[in-house]
Amino acid sequence: MSIEWYDMIAKRNGGYKSDAIFTVEGISGEDVFEKELIQILQNSKTTLDAGCGHGEFTIKMAKYAHEIIGFDGSVELLKIANSLKEYYKINNVNFVYATTKEELPFEDEQFDLIYCRRGPTSITHHSRVLRSGGIIYGICPEYPNIIDIVSKRLSNNGFINIEIKVFEDAILVFPNDKEFAKFLTAFPGNPDYTLPESKEMLNEKIKENIIDGRLCHKQWRFIWKATKK
Repeated sequence: MSIEWYDMIAKRNGGYKSDAIFTVEGISGEDVFEKELIQILQNSKTTLDAGCGHGEFTIKMAKYAHEIIGFDGSVELLKIANSLKEYYKINNVNFVYATTKEELPFEDEQFDLIYCRRGPTSITHHSRVLRSGGIIYGICPEYPNIIDIVSKRLSNNGFINIEIKVFEDAILVFPNDKEFAKFLTAFPGNPDYTLPESKEMLNEKIKENIIDGRLCHKQWRFIWKATKK
């Protein structure tokens, strides 16, 4: 996805997020990732948030961490992240501009932990910034061949003890079309389904997501974890 799209979503939504209302049935990979990450953070002195977006999740994790640096390639998202940091007076978080398409502006073996919450899986190519024995931990939504892609990148970049967990049973249940439209709009690359001119496309999506007479979305998440040699 282009940086221009993320800059646009920052301005349109106030961040890479959605305020859609829904309930979750079943075990969500997102919940599992967050709970496990909190435990890992407590044993890590220096942490890198790869693809931190507008920083809301980074700041949420800050109370469990010693120090977190979040990076993103969207200037507009980073503006929001820094404003949130200032608003909440967070002292153990810093946000910097960086992209995995270039060399990262960090020291060799600077971090004990790298986590990637739906950020760029290409962070696996930058293992030099993680200390030997350090952990890389991530969660991804469904993309074609994503498990094979991440597994190969980890193996090819000096990672061992690769663990893979798939969560595909959680269902998000929406109370109405409006909330579903807001949810869809936050997906990378999607148009704004809340606009009147998107009504026809929204109706098609609704037809595809009726489960037992309810407006739902089946959530698929892939959690990956590995250790640097």
